[in-house]
Amino acid sequence: MAKEKKLVLKEADITNNCPKCYNQELKLTFYQKHTFNAFYHRTTNEVTHEIKCKKCDSTIYPVDWTPDIERVFDYYNKLVTADRSAVRFTTLFFIVLILLLCLVAAGVYFYLESLN
Repeated sequence: MAKEKKLVLKEADITNNCPKCYNQELKLTFYQKHTFNAFYHRTTNEVTHEIKCKKCDSTIYPVDWTPDIERVFDYYNKLVTADRSAVRFTTLFFIVLILLLCLVAAGVYFYLESLN
């Protein structure tokens, strides 16, 4: 079964007011989704974000954003560059691939030998 992780791309401390507790300590975090499997590691294009208040520890959803928070979010959103989407195969994948190729080659060899 593949495991999915959200790896942090960028974190920024912003000084906008929290809509719930009016404190000026917010943290904006951008995540990129990675999938890990026994045979491959995959990086996707999916980038998500989260704004949390450091004092009340509440997540600030886009519905609650003030125009100032939107402006700061747009600025940091332009700065974030996601890693290229890619698939990296693990050593186990290559071992299984080589074993399968050896089995096919042996099968073809014994088939051709039986014809002679």
